[in-house]
Amino acid sequence: MVMTWLDPLRKTAEIGGPVVVILMGVSVLTLAVVLYKLWQFSAAGVGRHKALSEAIEAWDRADRTGARAALDRSTSYLVPIVDMALTSERTASERLQAEAELRFGRLERGMRFLDSVAQLAPLLGLFGTVLGMIEAFQSLQDAGAQVDPSILAGGIWVALLTTAVGLVVAMPTALILSWFEGRMEAERLFAEKAIFTVLSPSGRKASSHLPAAMEPAHG
Repeated sequence: MVMTWLDPLRKTAEIGGPVVVILMGVSVLTLAVVLYKLWQFSAAGVGRHKALSEAIEAWDRADRTGARAALDRSTSYLVPIVDMALTSERTASERLQAEAELRFGRLERGMRFLDSVAQLAPLLGLFGTVLGMIEAFQSLQDAGAQVDPSILAGGIWVALLTTAVGLVVAMPTALILSWFEGRMEAERLFAEKAIFTVLSPSGRKASSHLPAAMEPAHG
């Protein structure tokens, strides 16, 4: 049974030559990276910030007890960032954003490889097509006066096979990469809003925004 569904792949590799074999190897590696990224996103809780959002909303209402309780329930990878902001109100937003970017960088590992595959796979397929066309015309030249159109036609479709394989590898990779990038953009927007909400909650008393020199004197 295994050899049954592997036969078309083996036949395609034999017809397409080394370029198709390389593209098949790249496709297997790409699939492994995509599966790893899906697992990584799921394990980190990307897009699942319900409890964290509740904590931020509670803090924005000056409900510190509710904010802490909601934060303790959250399993988001952004919890340490929000906890740092809640614990030390004097923490600079630049420091919190840098900590968030460090976590985003971990989630984005492997995405540059997917981008390279999406861009280079069609070019690699085109390179195989050019090599195939050169071989086809060389065979046509060697035939001399006894030209057989089937020789040229067969060489051309075999050459075009590499371009087709390159596009088959590149197009799904580009779509998946676009989805990953969209998720990360949404994560950045959420983190930015969370940081600024925690550092400047609407429920904070006006006096807390005043510098020490402007606060009313006591006694």
